[in-house]
Amino acid sequence: MPATATERLPPALIVHDAEHVARALAPGRPVTLLSPPGFALYAGCLWWRSLLASERFTGPALLDCADAAGRALEALRIGLRGLVLDPATPAFPRIAALADEYRVTLLDAPPPALDLGNRIGPAALAAWLDAADNPA
Repeated sequence: MPATATERLPPALIVHDAEHVARALAPGRPVTLLSPPGFALYAGCLWWRSLLASERFTGPALLDCADAAGRALEALRIGLRGLVLDPATPAFPRIAALADEYRVTLLDAPPPALDLGNRIGPAALAAWLDAADNPA
């Protein structure tokens, strides 16, 4: 799946806003923050960067750019360190080369993730993190 990935990512959680980021970080365990599908198209790269910065999140975070190569390039330019881009995008090979050059994680599909927008309670969140840490 990864076109460019520097290491195995911690369990992924889809976050839509600052409240979700806070809930994702509350258990104090390593996580990968993942934007909702196509988030770069409607919220933008700067908004995602600001969301991460406002919560002082420095761990792995992936912005889903869907098939928008321009948004992926924008994300690279502003220093985002993780992207998801549809491999059918004509510019995918060029984006992958740039991601490799800048040591940015680029995935051709989002990892399995728990969507915190679905009103996930603490027990379900803990179960997801436990299962991801101990795959069968």
